[in-house]
Amino acid sequence: MKKDIHPKGYKMVVFKDMSNGISFLSRSTASSKETVKWEDGNEYPLIKLEISNTSHPFYTGKNMLVDTAGRIEKFRKRYSKKKEETTE
Repeated sequence: MKKDIHPKGYKMVVFKDMSNGISFLSRSTASSKETVKWEDGNEYPLIKLEISNTSHPFYTGKNMLVDTAGRIEKFRKRYSKKKEETTE
């Protein structure tokens, strides 16, 4: 194995899944300017996730529609206009 290839400086960080609001505490090298008070009373950096294992269809077994940036609505708008143009 190669020496010194893994990052140093792991610290406790709270990850929050923004699609369902579930948070979990884990070790990470990621940094953030935002902090949050955790259940143990300590304050930890907060990393916001668009999707995690608690909301991803592969792990949940459900086809959940996660649209955090309005991409689906933009897609529907764009293609509804094209559909109208082709039918006229």
